[in-house]
Amino acid sequence: MRTVQVPLDDRSYRILIGPDLMPQIGRQCRRLKLGGACTVITDEHVRPLYAKTVLNSLESAGFRTHLVSIPAGEPSKQLKMVHRCYNALAEARLDRRSFVVALGGGVVGDMAGFVAASYLRGVDFVQIPTTLLSQVDSSVGGKVGVNLKAGKNLVGAFYQPRLVLCDLDSLKTLPAREYRAGLAEVIKYGIIDDATLFRRLEKDMSKILSKDSSVLGSIIARCCQIKARVVGADEKEGGLRAILNYGHTIGHAIEAITRYGTFLHGEAISIGQVAAGILSRELTGFPEGEAARARHLFEITGLPTSLKLSTLQRKKLMDAMQLDKKVSEGKVKFVLASAIGSVTPGHTVDPRSVHAALDQVTS
Repeated sequence: MRTVQVPLDDRSYRILIGPDLMPQIGRQCRRLKLGGACTVITDEHVRPLYAKTVLNSLESAGFRTHLVSIPAGEPSKQLKMVHRCYNALAEARLDRRSFVVALGGGVVGDMAGFVAASYLRGVDFVQIPTTLLSQVDSSVGGKVGVNLKAGKNLVGAFYQPRLVLCDLDSLKTLPAREYRAGLAEVIKYGIIDDATLFRRLEKDMSKILSKDSSVLGSIIARCCQIKARVVGADEKEGGLRAILNYGHTIGHAIEAITRYGTFLHGEAISIGQVAAGILSRELTGFPEGEAARARHLFEITGLPTSLKLSTLQRKKLMDAMQLDKKVSEGKVKFVLASAIGSVTPGHTVDPRSVHAALDQVTS
């Protein structure tokens, strides 16, 4: 088992990474001296796979448990589902010493985390991410929230978990498309912070795609280390943390205009990162060869690097970017690269440059 520490003073917590960890969740929660009752929030895909194991472990450790299952998929990440969970927690008589366990992918983790952050003005919560994307990204760092029709993650909070438990065995049951989508975030970490990691991904992608445990655990741990360092330095995105949004400005807009039903998050930000690479090549001196390497790595991973957009959809995409959380005084801010392993946030980009980049990723 690998352990990564997220350094946030009295709100610091551990990320545990390894196989066969879910049966240990009860013991780990008891070690943290969490309250005597909890609600496990999961979705209809994950519930039959892992809910029993998690509930049995918690109950064996002496916790009183309650289970809430929501429909799987991005449409569940909305305020209507949060309200449903509030009612379930009230019916289960959870008090301020109780805690929430988020068992599932990024949708479950973000939504359940927001429930925990806001119910009774905040109760403890634990993340058990079951997808690659959630293990390396959304479960770490305390960003929780839900979508609005206007855009992604427009309602939320910064609220740190007490523990993140990444059981590598859960990736064995992950559909291939979901697994590849998670690799978009893994590649992002190489582009924004670690050229050595990026080279390793180029070298070992065939092993990673086959879920080779000899490389997967260390790569997930490295991604978590990068995010832990960034979050520890800038918890609430006042500066450095914005680098984690590389490719997300366009990627989130793609998700919004396609109503969160055409592309998985990782697929949308794969396209977004390719577009960000094109902008970087034009505006921040990103070498053409390195931009091509990045695009090629997305391609060999099986991720999309382009999409079809009508003229109307192009307009909607530009409008959706104006609703991005990173817009300041009406100006969209981009994270741009100068080299693989080095990016800077806060770049204001002329709409004409954005259109020129979109011309190279759309048809």
